[in-house]
Amino acid sequence: MSAADKFLYVDRNPVNNPLAQADWATKKLVWVPSERLGFECGSVKEERGDECVVELADSAKKVRVNKDDIQKMNPPKFSKVEDMAELTCLNEASVLHNLKERYYSGLIYTYSGLFCVVINPYKNLPIYSEEIVDMYKGKKRHEMPPHIYAITDTAYRSMMQDREDQSILCTGESGAGKTENTKKVIQYLAHVASSHKTKKDQNSSFLSHGELEKQLLQANPILEAFGNAKTVKNDNSSRFGKFIRINFDVNGYIVGANIETYLLEKSRAIRQAKDERTFHLFYYLLTGAGDKLREELLLENYNNYRFLSNGNVTIPGQQDKDLFTETLDAFKIMSIPEDELIGLLKVVSSVLQLGNMSFKKERHTDQASMPDNTAAQKVSHLMGMNVTDFTRAILSPRIKVGRDYVQKAQTQEQAEFAVEALAKATYERMFRWLVMRINKALDKTKRQGASFIGILDIAGFEIFELNSFEQLCINYTNEKLQQLFNHTMFILEQEEYQREGIEWSFIDFGLDLQPCIDLIEKPASPPGILALLDEECWFPKATDKSFVEKVLQEQGTHPKFFKPKKLKDEADFCVIHYAGKVDYKADEWLMKNMDPLNDNVASLLNQSTDKFVSELWKDVDRIVGLDKVSMADMPGAFKTRKGMFRTVGQLYKEQLSKLMATLRNTNPNFVRCIIPNHEKKAGKLEPFLVLDQLRCNGVLEGIRICRQGFPNRIVFQEFRQRYEILTPNSIPKGFMDGKQACVLMIKSLELDPNLYRIGQSKVFFRAGVLAHLEEERDMKITDIIISFQAWCRGYVARKAFAKRQQQLTAMKVIQRNCAAYLKLRNWQWWRLFTKVKPLLQVSRQEEEMSAKDDELLKAQEKHLYAEVQIREMEEKQHQLGAEKMALQEQLQAETELCAEAEEMRARLAARKQELEEILHDLEARVEEEEERAAQLSGERKKMQQNIGDLEQQLDEEEGARQKLQLEKVTLESKMKKVEEDVMLLDDQNTKLNKEKKSLEERISEYTTNLTEEEEKSKSLQKLKTKHEAMITDLEGERRNKHLHDRHSTFYVF
Repeated sequence: MSAADKFLYVDRNPVNNPLAQADWATKKLVWVPSERLGFECGSVKEERGDECVVELADSAKKVRVNKDDIQKMNPPKFSKVEDMAELTCLNEASVLHNLKERYYSGLIYTYSGLFCVVINPYKNLPIYSEEIVDMYKGKKRHEMPPHIYAITDTAYRSMMQDREDQSILCTGESGAGKTENTKKVIQYLAHVASSHKTKKDQNSSFLSHGELEKQLLQANPILEAFGNAKTVKNDNSSRFGKFIRINFDVNGYIVGANIETYLLEKSRAIRQAKDERTFHLFYYLLTGAGDKLREELLLENYNNYRFLSNGNVTIPGQQDKDLFTETLDAFKIMSIPEDELIGLLKVVSSVLQLGNMSFKKERHTDQASMPDNTAAQKVSHLMGMNVTDFTRAILSPRIKVGRDYVQKAQTQEQAEFAVEALAKATYERMFRWLVMRINKALDKTKRQGASFIGILDIAGFEIFELNSFEQLCINYTNEKLQQLFNHTMFILEQEEYQREGIEWSFIDFGLDLQPCIDLIEKPASPPGILALLDEECWFPKATDKSFVEKVLQEQGTHPKFFKPKKLKDEADFCVIHYAGKVDYKADEWLMKNMDPLNDNVASLLNQSTDKFVSELWKDVDRIVGLDKVSMADMPGAFKTRKGMFRTVGQLYKEQLSKLMATLRNTNPNFVRCIIPNHEKKAGKLEPFLVLDQLRCNGVLEGIRICRQGFPNRIVFQEFRQRYEILTPNSIPKGFMDGKQACVLMIKSLELDPNLYRIGQSKVFFRAGVLAHLEEERDMKITDIIISFQAWCRGYVARKAFAKRQQQLTAMKVIQRNCAAYLKLRNWQWWRLFTKVKPLLQVSRQEEEMSAKDDELLKAQEKHLYAEVQIREMEEKQHQLGAEKMALQEQLQAETELCAEAEEMRARLAARKQELEEILHDLEARVEEEEERAAQLSGERKKMQQNIGDLEQQLDEEEGARQKLQLEKVTLESKMKKVEEDVMLLDDQNTKLNKEKKSLEERISEYTTNLTEEEEKSKSLQKLKTKHEAMITDLEGERRNKHLHDRHSTFYVF
């Protein structure tokens, strides 16, 4: 314990030195700006108008400083103060000096009003042992020095007392110590909230004490191995975000946990910047695997893997071999079987082997070929695939053209991209499976917790030389978290003051981050960076360059966006985040956002003979691409619907929205992590770097509002219930309104009016007042308990005394009887009586003996009968005992449920009364507001007329723009379809031309024949006419001849 004291407690002897106090008062010590140290100590020697002559303490040099640049110095007694809200002079120089002095003394934790500031020491400190945990367990914040354990205990006690979900948010830049503090939070909770019951599983084998807590602690090393990596700023940087939700029952014991992860930087698995490493596990495996495991996993040396671009990069003070053993032990504690572990390591090895697959361009074509398929054979062996099918899927995959599938040869670039995309997707799926498996182990009880504490550990703000899509998402997340901090500390705090009717002038701290957040996430009018990126992903000919041009066109005039003067590449733009300006290179952003994957390889992996691999790719059939989207169903904007392609940006934005909604529904506890230097050196603090972080994180503003405002508040009912013990007889019997009761109680407590405010439903206190009331309450309860204990001891002593008196009386009676017996036994007549009495009883004894024999026989029969009955009763007793045990277990469960229900009913009743009081007050306020609304209604109508005209113009312009946009998209889609139709029509046209030519020849032949036939027809017609005339003549002649013959016959008669 003594070794840890100097890292926790401040030595107050030098601080309280009266000579230092006198020196500060006589010299008028102040802080002046310094280019080297940020601020330097000096004494004011002379004042000249707006300037002062200051003598610097270190160099005795005199400098002239503007009065506005001088900052007051605190008295020496405030040196190394534990809570910076106690500083009499609150300014940047004093805060920086206090943090610096504490840091150089090994005191890394400092309170800053309602939250805690921690500076990364870059070395191990002896302040995280179990003895230290026990020191902080159940202690109030002001009773112990600042520590992450104190913040955690406060959150835990608040959850138990208020039944309100809590969250602990460790925020800061990359390398500031967020992950380490997150681990300490989990360590503390696992210790103080561990159940002491021995649990039994279904196989009737007992689990060891604290099995769940052990698994919760071991989940972190596994996730760090697979998700953390060495970067330039941090040797153990989290390359993914995680939200750990620890569930507690009504008694405060841990009943389960759940881990949600966000945005794994999977591109690190295939490519790393200079002096950086890929994920830790690759190095653990290559260093720590034994000969048998290396042979089974087909492992090689570091330099043989292309995906380990920097070779074997070591981390000072870290032994990868030992960490590999620790990781395997963690898998055992997590109850992950060996076959799943081997399958997991095979996937890791296959990811490395994918990087060794090389392709080259064919001599006369652009088609890619694989001259050496050794790496492909190893990948196929590790992942349970046929090597021929695998290489065919990479080099000439089947793609869908219309309704048919055709094989399309890939270029060298396309094949290399497909392999890298496969490696990233495989590692990501393996990581998701690992998180799912850990969650399954941590939630095996399936019990619903009464409340939870959420711990957020997400990648810190990043500004690298090369900032890509991953950095934009990380920085966007940190913007949202900082906005939550600002909203919680400044906006909501002041809005509640106004809502409760407390006299308060709204202070604008100038920390609104919404403009930058809108620049990134706004869906329309104008669309933000992510929306524009999604929009570009829909167009087949879009490029990173066209995306940047569209961003510059839409957001060029945004105050948080500008185009850098010196461009390394045309696809560059700059965003002004709360932590500074960040230049982004948009290379491969469209690909990263769409995250395309070779469907042929995915199908092979889904059908893998390896059970573990096929499990990873079991949902491959649910992958939906861009071709599944109907463009006609989207008027204007692109709307997400079932079956639609989801981009990485959309999915991450949805995940982040859910996370922020969860955090807003909890009571947040902020831990601001500060990085002291970028060299990762212990004991070095760069003033300007720390100052920038303090300004960006709103530390000064948080202290200021804590001092000016009323950070502690409690509802009337709870205040009366909790502190009525301090004000006996102040509230008259019978019903009394909660607000009136609180007024009487506070009057009885004789509090300074400046220390509290009474609102509509709550009592508000300055910082520290409620803690003082808690101390007085504890002292009062202690006095009552001591009095009760004294009464109990008196009662027990009186009962013991009465019992001793009864024992004394009994002893006297016994002594008297003994003395009488001693006198009687020597009396002669008594001795004769004792000798004669047995002789008189001989005959009587024989009669009694025969009677006794008869009774004995009857008694034996009764005994046998009783034994039979006893056996029956014992069997019945065992049966009833079992039923009793079952009923007792059922009764205990029902009692717990009843207790929970009763507790919830009490809370709801208190809440109902509170809400009824609020409703009564609000109804009065609503009447006032309605009167004001009626007055404002007239003005509103006038303004609405102007607004209506402007909105109509705006709607017309927006409608025209959307219509043109829709027409553009529709026409491009139609044009692409028409081009395909034209190609088909060209083929049909060629065929038709040939058929036309043959038909024309036949038509010509038919025309000639027709002409000849027509001529024949004409000649035949002439012959027909001629013949008809001849026939007519012949018929006339025949008729004349017939008449002539009739006449000749007549004359003969």
